[in-house]
Amino acid sequence: MTDVATRTSTAAPTRRERILQEAARLFAERGFHGVGVDEIGAAVGISGPGLYRHFAGKDAMLSELLVGISERLLAGGRERVAAATGGGGGPAAVLDSLVDGHIDFALDDRALITLHDRELGQLRDTDRKLVRSLQRQYVELWVEVVRALHPGAGEAEARAAVHAVFGLLNSTPHLGRPGALPGRDATAALLRRLALGALASLTGGAEE
Repeated sequence: MTDVATRTSTAAPTRRERILQEAARLFAERGFHGVGVDEIGAAVGISGPGLYRHFAGKDAMLSELLVGISERLLAGGRERVAAATGGGGGPAAVLDSLVDGHIDFALDDRALITLHDRELGQLRDTDRKLVRSLQRQYVELWVEVVRALHPGAGEAEARAAVHAVFGLLNSTPHLGRPGALPGRDATAALLRRLALGALASLTGGAEE
């Protein structure tokens, strides 16, 4: 799938990707039921009915956004684990890479975080179950790395800590308007310190 939730290229977005970008923004700002197809079309310069050449309707857009971002997080996490491990890095290096990847998501996809929090229940049962399954796999990826770094932590404790860190990182939509935040680099560095500090508390300090 190549869309707003999975695209990694620096090429200009396609029409389909622009539709998803605007749908995510509008859904996050005004709610899924508060946005009409015509408004999404107007945001990308096409008629509302013209959207149906790309999507069956708003439900399809929402599904692609939420399933897509869950797929991207899991695939990206696996790639980061493989790259850090293959490069000879230990658990600390792997965790650093996972944290950095999630921070990129938290800073660059704030609308999708809001969308997930508010609109997950609007998905069809099959899509909602798929999102939950992908999220569980992503959590367990982190739990395995955290327990390798902090072997004294129990599985339940490590999982709770991972969920807490996700809550911390995914708080970015509530930090104010983008212009009210420190620069992106400074915000990323702050989030990184907070996340790693929280996980380090599992053993009273990070193990090198």
